[in-house]
Amino acid sequence: MRYLATTVLALGLSVPAFAVEPVKNIVLVHGQFADASGWRAVYDILSKDGYNVSMVQHPMTSLEEDVAATTRVLQALQGPAILVGHSYGGAVITQAGNAPQVAGLVYIAAHAPDAGESTAINKNKLPGQIRTQTTPDGYVFVQAAHFQEDFAADLPKADAEFMARSQMPPNARVNTTLITNPAWRNKPSWYMVAKDDRAINPELERMYAARAKATTVEVSGSHAIYISRAREVAAMIEEAATKLGK
Repeated sequence: MRYLATTVLALGLSVPAFAVEPVKNIVLVHGQFADASGWRAVYDILSKDGYNVSMVQHPMTSLEEDVAATTRVLQALQGPAILVGHSYGGAVITQAGNAPQVAGLVYIAAHAPDAGESTAINKNKLPGQIRTQTTPDGYVFVQAAHFQEDFAADLPKADAEFMARSQMPPNARVNTTLITNPAWRNKPSWYMVAKDDRAINPELERMYAARAKATTVEVSGSHAIYISRAREVAAMIEEAATKLGK
């Protein structure tokens, strides 16, 4: 298939979909107040479809450490990868996406800051409605009583309650650390906007997508669309993997 695709391109002809081999490595990066287990449904779909899927369990103690955790996973792979980020995970892939293994970026209701921006700077310009509280030592939680409404309105109540009680809080400094080299400026991007998001203002998501010239889809759903809309999320990732295939 690679030989066929190369030959057809050399002749200046369009390449039929069957002649493109998709990128086979997918790396999923979670956001704040959650961990990699939230990707399970997406993981199952992609794995069944033949992709090699890895998830990053980053500590959310600093942006630098989260980028390092992501880079560590990328360096263990053979061949190119699609890097996927949800929420704050978008800031992580924006910086980590400069790694040579990364062929493209997929943002799922995620931050995509530019150089000199942080997630906090952008959220202050277009605020969301999520209610949080910060501990004396500087870690942030979503208020448990409002977790389902603010983060996971389209998930079953029992699931949202479990997530509320098993939150992974970020250190507040991850939200004020500036991006220095946004990968979306030089790598192809896809973006899924959550139209009912309360954690990140949907208008901010639209701004991110437009600025990155990302292939964009809007879906109805809460901030937790990576769980509630797993099939659509997996389909977008597979579209990116196929279009960037060699």
